[in-house]
Amino acid sequence: MTEIGIGMIGGGYMGKAHSVAMAAVGVVFDTRLRPRLEMIAATSAESAERYRKSFGYRRATANWREVIDDPEVGAIIIATPQKLHREIAEAAFAAGKPVMCEKPMGASLQDAEAMVAAGEASGQVNMVAYNYIRTPASQYARQLLREGAIGDITWFRGENAEDFLSDPEAPATWRTEGMANGTIGDLAPHMLNAALALMGPIKSLIAELETVHRDRPGGTVTNDDQVQMMCRFANGAMGQMHSSRVATGRKMGYAYEIHGTKGAIRFDQEDQNAIWLYRATGPEAERGYTKILTGPAHPDYRPFCLGPGHGTGYQDQIIIEAKDFLEAIADGTPRWPTFRDGLDVVRIIHAAIESSRSRTWQDLQS
Repeated sequence: MTEIGIGMIGGGYMGKAHSVAMAAVGVVFDTRLRPRLEMIAATSAESAERYRKSFGYRRATANWREVIDDPEVGAIIIATPQKLHREIAEAAFAAGKPVMCEKPMGASLQDAEAMVAAGEASGQVNMVAYNYIRTPASQYARQLLREGAIGDITWFRGENAEDFLSDPEAPATWRTEGMANGTIGDLAPHMLNAALALMGPIKSLIAELETVHRDRPGGTVTNDDQVQMMCRFANGAMGQMHSSRVATGRKMGYAYEIHGTKGAIRFDQEDQNAIWLYRATGPEAERGYTKILTGPAHPDYRPFCLGPGHGTGYQDQIIIEAKDFLEAIADGTPRWPTFRDGLDVVRIIHAAIESSRSRTWQDLQS
């Protein structure tokens, strides 16, 4: 058992989630590397100190470079706005430190490509923080697909629908400025990552972006509220995806449905401890979806709880993510998704924006 100092850059919503995960992961999973909350950086000395006290870090700073340069910090977590991802990641790799970066990795395709190049040149472990696909239920769905449980896959439907900006009178904020903060840059990457994990590469797509509420109190919206996409996967299956921040009534609508020649799978993050499985076997009159409650028999569930159906939550999937990052560092071997895997998502985002602009299909594979 060896300690590793964690350097957190950014202390907001995800900074807190990653800090809680790093504080708990060693106990939950009995990891060989035990995180020590060493230093946290924020935009001001006052906020950094507040986060330090609240989260349990040893030290705080208003200068993120101090975190990277500190010899007591052994790994970096980037939980800042996307426009800062590239500069921080490049500096961390130059310092010889492994990096986990919040999705979708950079504010542009050029940023993402540069981050991949820096990570691979350094030889350091790197990972993009996609946590939803790590629920025991979604890990089990991936297992079922690998085993061919529902036959040859013919169709995929995915969505990430929320309603935090469904009220047209909600004021303009940083979320309503710049494409990196729009639905295509904020929510859609989660489902694109899920589609790649479950279905494999996307061959081609056509997409449409829309701003539903253009004018809000305090400013004009400069990014998209929702996006729809049709695609063809490299395995031949058809697909469609939808992401929205104005989907009234949806709180965590990260959901997918997969059809195969021998069955089907359904999942919805609002009921994240259950997966629905249909097997096309037996008499027609007895066929139907089976609701499977996750339990110790499913991936990464047992360390949290020995009771089937008792369930895991949002923070737990980030603890699973922390475990994967620490294992990658301890083994010196990558854990999915690496920066290069994350680049695939950014390329799809870029293609979707171009498709909406040109109103044409975009090829992602030559």
